[in-house]
Amino acid sequence: MSLDRVRIGFIPLVDAAIPIVAADVGFAAAEGFAIDLAREVSWSNIRDRLTLGHFDVAHLLAPLAIATSLGLGALQAPLAAPVTCGLNGNAITLSPDLYDELMDHFAPDANLFDPRATGAAFAALVRARRVRGDEQPTLGMTFPFSSHNYLLRLWLADAGLTPDEDVRLAVVPPPYMVDALEHGHVDGFCVGAPWNAVAVSLGLGRIIHLGVDLVARCPEKVLAVRESWLTEAPERADALVRACLNAAQWCDDPANRDDLATLLSSPHRLDVPPGVIRAALDGRLQVGRGVRAHDDYQIFGRDHALRPDPRHALWLYAQMTRWRQASGEEGEAARAASVYRPDLFDRAAGTPPPSLLEDPLGVFPGV
Repeated sequence: MSLDRVRIGFIPLVDAAIPIVAADVGFAAAEGFAIDLAREVSWSNIRDRLTLGHFDVAHLLAPLAIATSLGLGALQAPLAAPVTCGLNGNAITLSPDLYDELMDHFAPDANLFDPRATGAAFAALVRARRVRGDEQPTLGMTFPFSSHNYLLRLWLADAGLTPDEDVRLAVVPPPYMVDALEHGHVDGFCVGAPWNAVAVSLGLGRIIHLGVDLVARCPEKVLAVRESWLTEAPERADALVRACLNAAQWCDDPANRDDLATLLSSPHRLDVPPGVIRAALDGRLQVGRGVRAHDDYQIFGRDHALRPDPRHALWLYAQMTRWRQASGEEGEAARAASVYRPDLFDRAAGTPPPSLLEDPLGVFPGV
């Protein structure tokens, strides 16, 4: 193992900005190491290459890091998350046809931004299709162990629908989500930036919800490492956390947004037009008919977003048990929470633990 080089796998998403900036802007070099970035397509590839030692670090779905540690997926390996990649960044997008069908069931005086109102209309749509004998809608999400899956299920279940029965949920890797919508394999999806905005820009989709409409501070990705890597090179883990902290501060600075959008748009990073990325960074997204703006659409480092909060891990584990992905056996929740390592973050940052928000998530009212 080289202590002066760290291999990081990532999926082309805006929330991969922190390791990308750490590598390309020089924050890793300032900490005495280099980052070799490897772009991947699917979360299963990222997980497998991390657990098998091809990567030292992975930009990974937080629930997948927990599931891998618990042995709930194909492979079991103890992983740790000394830093997160920020919060939020998701949206729910429907095809224009499904969006128009949804509007046919929307109450005239209802709030378009209210998940309970859109959920009620979607439930009415599903019931109407059932009466006609039509197929149920198919919605794409990026992986079974993902916030995208749980956000969709949260929205659907609150509307009285049964996911997997009333609606079909299909796994599609993030970079292929727009293609799946274009070719009719899915009727809509929940995915992270920039792919919702890409669908809208191509006239293939309309955004009905930003992720923050459902969960105000949604845990998303972590930088996951094998526990053995922490043992072998604790000083490199500390340097990685510090480089990510500095990268996040750079990402959060509005003065750097043009440069960040250009950096992320390059063919070997996200390979998406910089204007689409800039809209996600600004939290001002063309949704199909008008623009939605939200300052918290994508959070990098502000408000202690990079510090792993074990309460987020527990909430994700609660979704796993709710949807029968985990057994809920004694001690499993504690092991799930232990994947998040604020102790490592605090050690590297050299700062005392912050005061914690009473409500770390902000799930939409009624749930």
